[in-house]
Amino acid sequence: EEEEEEEDEEDYDGEGIIRSPGDRWMIRGPTEYVPPVEVEVVAKRSAIPLDNNEGIYVRDTKSGAVRAVIGETYMLDQNEELFKKELTPQVEELLMSSKDPLADRSTRGRGTGSGSSRARDKTRVVSYRVPHNAAVQVYDYKEKRARVVFGPDLVMLGPDEQFTILSLSGGKPKRPNTIRALCLLLGPDFCTDIIQIETSDHARLQLQVSYNWQFEVDKGNLDEASKIFAVPDFVGDMCKAVASRVRGAVAQVQFDDFHKNSARIIRASVFGLDDDGKVRDRFSFPTNNLAITSIDIQSAEPVDQRTRDALQKSVQLAIEITTNSQEATARHEAERREQEAKGALERQKIDDEAAAEESKKSLLELQALSAAVESTGQAKAEAESRKEASIIEGQAAVKQAELKVQAMKIESEGELERLEKARKAELEFLRAQNELQLDKQRKENELEIEKFQKTVEAITPQAIIEMARAGPDAQVKLLQSLGIQSTLITDGKTPLNLFNTAKGFIGATDTNNINTM
Repeated sequence: EEEEEEEDEEDYDGEGIIRSPGDRWMIRGPTEYVPPVEVEVVAKRSAIPLDNNEGIYVRDTKSGAVRAVIGETYMLDQNEELFKKELTPQVEELLMSSKDPLADRSTRGRGTGSGSSRARDKTRVVSYRVPHNAAVQVYDYKEKRARVVFGPDLVMLGPDEQFTILSLSGGKPKRPNTIRALCLLLGPDFCTDIIQIETSDHARLQLQVSYNWQFEVDKGNLDEASKIFAVPDFVGDMCKAVASRVRGAVAQVQFDDFHKNSARIIRASVFGLDDDGKVRDRFSFPTNNLAITSIDIQSAEPVDQRTRDALQKSVQLAIEITTNSQEATARHEAERREQEAKGALERQKIDDEAAAEESKKSLLELQALSAAVESTGQAKAEAESRKEASIIEGQAAVKQAELKVQAMKIESEGELERLEKARKAELEFLRAQNELQLDKQRKENELEIEKFQKTVEAITPQAIIEMARAGPDAQVKLLQSLGIQSTLITDGKTPLNLFNTAKGFIGATDTNNINTM
């Protein structure tokens, strides 16, 4: 707890701060404090616990500014006090009403709400739960701007904010200022209205129609969202616009035409026609983004007694005409079925007679065939026997030829298989023989190589070189002893080209002479 004190004379407090008469300050606990005679304890204050969805209004006594504290435990300062937010009686009644704005929308109206017995704490922040598919407009009179909250959500009013009350038309026929509400339902929903019309032949009728409507709003666009509250009484505006269109269209047709085509006339008058002459599927109000999607004509009753009697006579005459038409149709259908049955019977008789004639024809043909068989029985039997014998012989010859072909095929296949096996065996023999010869030749070569290596090793390489050089050296020495400077030795079989030899000799001689000079 904290104590708020007020001093009457100038003095120092326990903290060494100079206080003047009329000053207020707070001593925050927990502590013990004994006020002097000059100090007066004005109030004792405790912390106010607040949930996330709870708040209080606090006013600064020095500046007069009011603010809302939400979702925290708060202790009033020495210069602060709780502020009581006043609301209009209509808003108080709607806030304390126990009716659900969505579930009880058909029974809400002025003076029908049952308020709660407990009184509202005016220092607490005003909150309102916006139901699903609904919207609430809150206007800030200090900032001069409005905000729209879409449900499901919780609206908490600031110190300078107020709800926008909707005053809608209700009842049948619609009467203004019948329904008061804080939230605007976005639909789809319906409303019913009763309108009086008059045809071109001055027949007055009372229509009960029902409209399906909904708001087409982009919740992310603030400008578009605020347009749904542009028309204070959208129900009355919608019903008046539809009623004027219906009256204008019905006034151009006669009663009989309207009685036969009432649904199309009303739908075409409200929704309009497209370029193809078809009725459109909706009627939109661009002012508040309201759209009517369908119209249901629930009843159409004449207003005056004369028209009602004429309509009754017309209905009775139509019923009588329909009854007579049905009787004529049934009689015609019975006659048609009778004629069909008679035709089917006659057709069946003709079919039976045709079948009898066919049977007689078959009998005569069989009798003639029997007589022919009796007269030509023996010859035909012999011819048949010869034919059968020829057929059997031909089949036997064919069978024998087939067996011969099969035997030849078997022999040729056996001979082919024998030749294949013989060729295969011969190839295997030649392959084995070649391998043996290769193996023999390889081994002989190895023996020759080994023999040559052993011979070289036994003689030594130097002795072999001396033996190879002995012959040429002896020939050179022999030629030198004979005084021959050059010689050419051939085997007498290989031809030699000696045309250029003389030139070589002469060139060599000239070179030697030049070198000598």
